[in-house]
Amino acid sequence: QVQLVESGGGLVQPGGSLRLSCAASGSIFTIDAMGWSRQTPGPGKEREFLAVVTSGGTTNYADSVKGRFTISRDNAKNTVYLQMNSLKPEDTAVYYCYAQYLKRVSWGQGTQVTVSS
Repeated sequence: QVQLVESGGGLVQPGGSLRLSCAASGSIFTIDAMGWSRQTPGPGKEREFLAVVTSGGTTNYADSVKGRFTISRDNAKNTVYLQMNSLKPEDTAVYYCYAQYLKRVSWGQGTQVTVSS
């Protein structure tokens, strides 16, 4: 199995930046891809895909964050990062890291990001 721990969330003003980190442990050699999603509170709200990076380094982004968010990975530290710039109030959400491996998905516990003045 793969375990994930996120960090780096917090309160930031509109236009500001944050960097989220996600450290993986366990069967890390089986990981095919790691990524980030977010979820806002409210009934019927689904988890929104943001970005993903494969083991080969290929990245993909949701249109809503393309050009503002950057995903990267440090294989030596088994860590994936999400650099978030030009943050907007609508980016406020709980951000989750995930890992795809052996046709399964593991999720982290989530970290709160609040964009407010």
